Amino acid sequence: MRWKGVSLVGTKAGPDGGLDEGTFEAYASVFGNVDSYGDVVVQGAFAESLKDWDASGLSLPLLWGHNFADPDYNIGHVVEAVEDEHGLKVRAALDLESPKAAQVYRLLKAGRVSQMSFAFDVLDGAPAEKDGEDVFELRRLKLYEVSVVPIGANQETEVLAVKAAAEHMAAGLEGAPLSTKTIDALRGVRDSIDRAIRSVGPDEKSGNTADGNGEAAGVGRNPEADPGAAARRLVDLELAGLTTTDPEGA
Repeated sequence: MRWKGVSLVGTKAGPDGGLDEGTFEAYASVFGNVDSYGDVVVQGAFAESLKDWDASGLSLPLLWGHNFADPDYNIGHVVEAVEDEHGLKVRAALDLESPKAAQVYRLLKAGRVSQMSFAFDVLDGAPAEKDGEDVFELRRLKLYEVSVVPIGANQETEVLAVKAAAEHMAAGLEGAPLSTKTIDALRGVRDSIDRAIRSVGPDEKSGNTADGNGEAAGVGRNPEADPGAAARRLVDLELAGLTTTDPEGA
């Protein structure tokens, strides 16, 4: 499952936006733009999945921050989702009896949250070219949910950071020098991996938990039982062997 986000621009919420109390409209995806992955969502990509949701009789969930695990973060549902020429436009209703949903509603009306995002799988995609640039077209997607997300604190941001770090690590292993700024970014990715693992709690198979110092217990002791160990090892090895020709971090 993957995530993609879009900035909330021109979002309407509540009676001030001409809508019912507790509802808002926004674009969860925009067509035609090249994102940081080099992906382009094509108009029609959601058509089949939206039909499947309609046929199921179920509501497409509205979450806060893609949190499937905690029911408190299931803050509402999508009343209507349509594709237009611009993107995937959703009208969602927040469960105002939920304190968290009511808070998100206040944030939306005040413009204090800045992104929508959606979780999906790629059912059909292919390499393409757009404005002379190699891209990957997302032509048919399976939609799981849409989320309201704070900029810089959503899972898409973490995924992009890890991808960028992996590309830099590959360059470094091939002998290309990395800047001080990149080294600092790699250290940040390593910390993000640890935080993500700690956030899911004890691992039922490995018994790993967070120790009293806030570090993930068992890290480095049983790599097969620790899903983040390999990623952390790559970052640590890269940092250990790095040299930089750019002390200013340019």
